[in-house]
Amino acid sequence: MTQASHHTGTGSAQTDRLLEMYRRMRRIRRFEERASDLYKVTEIPGFLHLSIGQEASAVGACWPLGPRDGITSTHRGHGHVLAKGLDSASMMAELMGKEAGTCHGRGGSMHIADPGLGIYGANGIVGAGLPIAAGVATAAKLRAAGDVVVAFFGDGAVAQGMFHEAVNLAAVWDLPVVFLCENNHYSEFSPEAEQHRAPLSARAAGYGIEYQHVDGNDVLAVAQTMTGIVARLRAGGGPVLLEAETYRWHGHYEGDPERYRPAEEVAAAKERDPLLVARRRLDAAAADAVDEEIDKEIEAAIDWARSLPEPAPETLHDYVSAPRVPIPEPAPLPADAEIFRSMDAVRLALEHELAADPSVFVAGIDVGAGGNVFGLTRGLAQAFPGRVRDTPISESAVVGTAVGAAMAGMKPVVEIMYMDFIGVCLDMLLNQAAKLRFMTGGRASMPLVVRTQFGAGRSSGSQHSQSLEAILAHIPGLTVVMPSNPADTYGLLRAAIQDPNPVVFVENRLQYGLKGPKPPADHLIPLGKAKVVREGTDITLVSWSRMVQDALAAAELLAGEGISVEVIDLRTISPLDRETVLASLAKTNRLVIAHEAVRDFGVGAELAAMAVDEGFWHLDAPVTRVAPPPVPAPYAPSLERVWLPSRDTIAETLRRIAAV
Repeated sequence: MTQASHHTGTGSAQTDRLLEMYRRMRRIRRFEERASDLYKVTEIPGFLHLSIGQEASAVGACWPLGPRDGITSTHRGHGHVLAKGLDSASMMAELMGKEAGTCHGRGGSMHIADPGLGIYGANGIVGAGLPIAAGVATAAKLRAAGDVVVAFFGDGAVAQGMFHEAVNLAAVWDLPVVFLCENNHYSEFSPEAEQHRAPLSARAAGYGIEYQHVDGNDVLAVAQTMTGIVARLRAGGGPVLLEAETYRWHGHYEGDPERYRPAEEVAAAKERDPLLVARRRLDAAAADAVDEEIDKEIEAAIDWARSLPEPAPETLHDYVSAPRVPIPEPAPLPADAEIFRSMDAVRLALEHELAADPSVFVAGIDVGAGGNVFGLTRGLAQAFPGRVRDTPISESAVVGTAVGAAMAGMKPVVEIMYMDFIGVCLDMLLNQAAKLRFMTGGRASMPLVVRTQFGAGRSSGSQHSQSLEAILAHIPGLTVVMPSNPADTYGLLRAAIQDPNPVVFVENRLQYGLKGPKPPADHLIPLGKAKVVREGTDITLVSWSRMVQDALAAAELLAGEGISVEVIDLRTISPLDRETVLASLAKTNRLVIAHEAVRDFGVGAELAAMAVDEGFWHLDAPVTRVAPPPVPAPYAPSLERVWLPSRDTIAETLRRIAAV
């Protein structure tokens, strides 16, 4: 039975329903009041944002939701997750930073989640829950089980680009999501009038979706409104923007001096206390009994949480990444193997995984009907209806959708057309995909792939040529893969889609036409493992992506001069295969690194630091990098040729190091 089942019946049943709503609101109120007390005496560390005064919108919104329905929340999210069914004891332990907390003490106040209960995360980034909700709703739509999603946000989030991108995507895809604005009339310290010029009703009209307004302090009104909306969404209706007007009694955060609003305004708002509004319709003795019951529950939760240990220091590395299923290195491909191109490898890998696993779907700008800007996904939308989806030009929504869908049990493969555009959606990689497994203590699963491409050498200019792997590799929790040939592209992409962790898969567009032996359909390559692609004894040369081809050409050139170069293809940038590189260095005693990204602060610098730190006693010469100078990729061919390393510049460096 869902909570919505209580909405009809006799007067007694209606009273019971309101009493249960009051109980849930009282639980939120008392939890927040006691959290405030504990924060003041430093039993709760970090930041604390309380939702006192906003209990009715949380309880009323979650009232018609069942266990499979989802919510996303905000930095002010305690009320939402309590209303959705999370227990107060594990939450209190989480706020105290205890190992037995909801997220094992890794998330704290702003990052509580439990996807098993349909709670896809409170979020410290304003507006970030909205594209994630679109992803959860995408999973619900693909499963066609009638599930719905509620995305809570405050009026301040309306100014975020993520609000626009998420609502627009949900509208275009007709997703079963309610965008519920708890309008408390303040964006942190700024009043609503200083933040927006258009009302939410006008914004909803601009997106072509339904708008409704409700008194957010009246739990019955919110529940009734939401019950109607949820019923329409379960029947196949598209997104709705619901504005619940309410008020927060405390400051933006605990300790906020609140100089931005008069005390009289707060006092007037308290006259519309959601608990008092509900109490006026209840028997006083029954409400008092609930108060006493909840007070005991919260005090018991505090006592239990206080008694618990903090996470042990040796668990520091837990939950960063999910364990990988070991994949053996495949046998060498036969000399008479069929030849195919890197672009064929991408399409065939996607096709194989789409056919093998119904939880896989592909989304991105023009990947469906258009078949991708390079023709890589041509025919897949027709072969897998509904599972190869065109998106608006909204990179944050695209990656956020992948994050939400992954948490909801899907395996999304989304495309960012150019690697340079990673900057547009970096929050969804940096603060969401990479961190959510850790911040939820392993509760959030994140099996997603972001495919993108780069490549200098064809006068694409400074915004379409960048090799940004160092930025991504610096983010704990992300796996970064950069294949150098067609067979590896196929095997690594399939492994990435099957992997339980977020993977950024970076192709080089200048290699889409590169030909090589075609592997068998079951070909897989282990993530996190480099490969010695040419044996040698005098110098170790490490590279990745297209530069591996130049490295092999340089090694062949030097072989004619009597210099034996061992070439290593990293294949995966992060996690870095230190063992393979160090083993080769121990053999050759010299290390050169060649890459297409600019030299300063790059992956080459990390390899050099590793060699000096862990391989120092093997070194007979300086560790040297061959890479572009720290200058944006130039447009003019004459400048680009000087900027970009080549076979000849790599060979020149190898000769110099061999002579040391």
